Formats: sequence, C-alpha cells, structure tokens
Amino acid sequence: MKILILGAGKMGSFFSDLLCDDHSVAIYDRDPRRLKFTSGAERLTSLSMIKEFEPQLVINAVTVKYTIDAFKEIEPLVPTGAILCDIASVKTGLPEYYAACGHPFASTHPMFGPTFASLSNLANENAIIITESDHLAKVFFRDIYSRLGLHIEEYTFAQHDTTIAYSLSIPFASTLVFGSVMKHQAAPGTTFKRHLAIARGLMSEDDYLLTEILFNPHTPDQLDKIQERLKKLADIIRDGDQHGLKVFLDQVRENIK
Repeated sequence: MKILILGAGKMGSFFSDLLCDDHSVAIYDRDPRRLKFTSGAERLTSLSMIKEFEPQLVINAVTVKYTIDAFKEIEPLVPTGAILCDIASVKTGLPEYYAACGHPFASTHPMFGPTFASLSNLANENAIIITESDHLAKVFFRDIYSRLGLHIEEYTFAQHDTTIAYSLSIPFASTLVFGSVMKHQAAPGTTFKRHLAIARGLMSEDDYLLTEILFNPHTPDQLDKIQERLKKLADIIRDGDQHGLKVFLDQVRENIK
C-alpha cells in the first residue's frame, strides 16, 4: 500500500519506521529540516510531490491544533478514494470534517505518548479505534496495533473524548497543580522525585497538545470532581478527622485496585 504520513515529529517518525518495511511510505513536513531524521521512507518536500506519490492512505500525525488544516491542505492532492486517517488525542471537529470531505476515513488514538512510553516495548500500552471508521481501515489499524501487542478498545467519537477527559485531563491537571506549587528540594524523597519526573515529562510535551487535552469539552466536569475531592480531603485534615481519613483512604484503595 502507498502510505503518506503528514508530520515528521515523534509519532510521524514512529509510524514511518513501523510501516516502511511492508509498504511504500512517504513522509511530508512543512519544515524540510525535520525530514533528515527519518529513514526508510520517501521524503516529500513539496505539495506537488504528494500529488505525484498518489497515496492510498494518509496518516495525519501533525500537532493536534493543525490536524484538520493539514487534511484540507492535502485533500485536493490525493486520489478520491484515498483513506484519511488521524491519530489525534482529541477528536473535536473531526466527525464533522470527515462527514463533509467525501473520503473514507479512520480515526484512532495510540495512547502511548512518546514522552513516557518506550516505543520499542508497547506490550502494556493501549490504543483506541473509532467505531465510525471505514471497515477496511479499522482492520488495517487493528492488525498494526495487534502486532505491537497493544490492548485495543473501540469507541465512538463521543465516547472517545469523554474517556480522554477522564484518563488524560485528570492526571494532566493534577500534575500541573503539583508543578505550580512545588519548590526546589535539596533532599527530595522518592515519591517527590517520581512526581517531579512525571511533571518534567508532561512539560516537555507540545503546548498545543496540552491545550487541546485540557480544552476538551468534557474536562471541566472532571476538574469539578478533583476540586470536590480535594475540598473533602482538606476538610478531613483540617478537622483532624481520623475516621473520615480512614474512609477516604479505603475508597482510594478500592478505586485503584
């Protein structure tokens, strides 16, 4: 299959390396300097080269903020039947775009950010495939993710963004709050160092990615839950309520089983 990858960042390069042994892969990035870090794929340095390549499948791996813009830029240059695919972490606006573009599509979310996951060992990681995607495209991605050993779930567009608000917005927000109040420690404990490592990893992510995750329409509801539980904990501590703290801790242990 002829596969075009948009974006030569971490995930674009990952998919290029993953697919180039079995497919004819080309990768395009507006900044040609980023292409020098790719290997095994044809490097496209102009939009006219995309038209000449005639991809059968396009994987959009650009920054979340520009996912739809990137599709619109290359859409006139790819064959009518080409499958358009995104790997965006937030799907806002994509259902409407796909409904209007006239191309078959696949929407997935490989939930292993390159900051924290080892891309050479993904056996304990997860991937989401969107239910509304084209059947053959779903088969294609399910095969890829299965070979990587990923656990695969299938969600609708709406279910995906609700899930992401829970699974990403809560830890992102909690880590940001930790980082916003922390002070340098001359002799930090193990737990502090682990939290600090997570905070540094999160802050190495693209600001646009953090923005899109936090601006997910479902995020405010999750933040309300954090504030509610934090207030509950603060009241327990302020009152020295040992029984209340025991109940709180038991609930936490039950939640994280």
